[in-house]
Amino acid sequence: MRCEFIPATEKDKTYLLDLRKLTMVEHLEKSGQFLSDAQHEYRLNDAYECSYLVMYANELIGTLKYRVSEATVEIMQIQIHPLFQRQGFGQKILQQIITDSKPKLIELTVLKQHPALQLYKRLGFEITGEDQHEYFMQISSS
Repeated sequence: MRCEFIPATEKDKTYLLDLRKLTMVEHLEKSGQFLSDAQHEYRLNDAYECSYLVMYANELIGTLKYRVSEATVEIMQIQIHPLFQRQGFGQKILQQIITDSKPKLIELTVLKQHPALQLYKRLGFEITGEDQHEYFMQISSS
């Protein structure tokens, strides 16, 4: 069964902001980034038109923010609600994007201490660069 990506609307912002804080604050703070509510809201609103609710079997399990161009797919966020974490949904979403994006290059960033780094490596993403807090990763979907 495939995940369904439904474009987020204005009415979804409260859920998405709560989900962002629920899933990201711990990891951001471990990396030394202590964001205010306004900063979380700014990041949520950045490229909001690329935000999707992720549904699986008619259940809302999280969010995906991604942008498609002619040659690349940029994954900006994947956040799975804690009730659905560690059930393979992150992998399922990424595999779906990889399959559906052929032959594009898929790019993402991940906090250096975030557990998702291991998932990305297992799926074949390679580190192509880094900054103080994040690794830049990519995989070819061809």
